[in-house]
Amino acid sequence: MRFLLDAEQRAFAASLDALLTAAGTPAVIRDWSRGDRASGRALWSRVADAGVFALAVPEAYEGLGPRPVELAAAFVELGRHAVPGPLVETVVAAVLLEGAGQGTAKRLLPALASGETMATVAPEGAYALDGDAAAVRVSWEPGRIRLSPGHGPVRPSLDPARRLTPLLPGGDVLRLPTDEALTWARLATAAQALGVGLTLLDTTVGYVKQRTQFGVPVGSFQAVKHRLADARIALEFARPLVFGAALTMEPADAAAAKAAACEAAYTTARTALQLHGAIGYTAEYGLSLWLAKARALRTAWGAPGECRALVVSAGDRRR
Repeated sequence: MRFLLDAEQRAFAASLDALLTAAGTPAVIRDWSRGDRASGRALWSRVADAGVFALAVPEAYEGLGPRPVELAAAFVELGRHAVPGPLVETVVAAVLLEGAGQGTAKRLLPALASGETMATVAPEGAYALDGDAAAVRVSWEPGRIRLSPGHGPVRPSLDPARRLTPLLPGGDVLRLPTDEALTWARLATAAQALGVGLTLLDTTVGYVKQRTQFGVPVGSFQAVKHRLADARIALEFARPLVFGAALTMEPADAAAAKAAACEAAYTTARTALQLHGAIGYTAEYGLSLWLAKARALRTAWGAPGECRALVVSAGDRRR
């Protein structure tokens, strides 16, 4: 099995990285956290123009997909830059709506692929991400979904850029398989978490090279090197799991990737916070935007224990 991206896939990821670097995402994230959507929607349109959301939409509905490997590569870059908005949820909605009937799919999927419309998805009774920004709101249970007519008040989240809203009940019940959508959700979340972790590591390495103590950079201390090396190893071990899951699209593989990548990002976040010291705790410092996202992604679309249990169960069935 090949885990390395080919030249075209690497070029796609590099172009997306350049686009997001030029966009100045920290300012966009802060605007989004305050409920100011203008800069976030403009960035969303540019990401969509690059083809990111079309990767989850079939060609029959004006998309480019399904292309999970390219989507995983894209979500690593979205995580690197901590792009706000219902990114994973829009992908999940696209997968769900494809199976909801040709009429529904033809009406909604082209707008998701083009970035004209955002979507959010949540289990019935749970809070949905950015329901106030999304035009398509889907509540789901195993084997069925509903298109929600609206949302309730915004609730606080541990990541200010992840604005939570309850979905209003109502809408026709559409019965369809939903397991595939959960696999896509976990793959995209894992890739996003991997990107978050890589930025946290790079930022921390740069910081400890500049910060001095006893007249030398703190990065020269053996204990600091060991912490950073452990974070690097965790992230690099998660990377092949992410792209391996994108190749197989097996539920257990996606769960393994999600658990490994999110735990690696969370471990890196703890290391980054400790090595930055007091400045890492301040909301004004840019590091906080990635710290909050690493913590939130850890439990999104399946907590670590739930994902590990699925992997163990799949292994038991194969014996």
